Amino acid sequence: MTQVTGHFGRQGYTWGVDARRDCGRGLLSRTQASKQWQGRKLIDELRERGVLIRTRSYRGVAEEAPGAYKDVNVVAKVAEQAGLARRVARLVPLICVKG
Repeated sequence: MTQVTGHFGRQGYTWGVDARRDCGRGLLSRTQASKQWQGRKLIDELRERGVLIRTRSYRGVAEEAPGAYKDVNVVAKVAEQAGLARRVARLVPLICVKG
């Protein structure tokens, strides 16, 4: 089993798959993401949705913005259809720690 996280404010999955397999989910580079989102604003928006974030770096939060990643639901569906993985459980974020 392996975890495929959804990143700040997005759901993720536990997959019945060898952990060495990987599905690339990045959509933007960290630099692009940090230019597009503001960490403090993102923390406030996610707090309103019930997701708490603890971090030392607002830039680090911006780099992990939900929009910087492919939709985990689409990635999971494609991986299942290709026979690479099967979803076992859906995970919903409550708190994120960015170290």
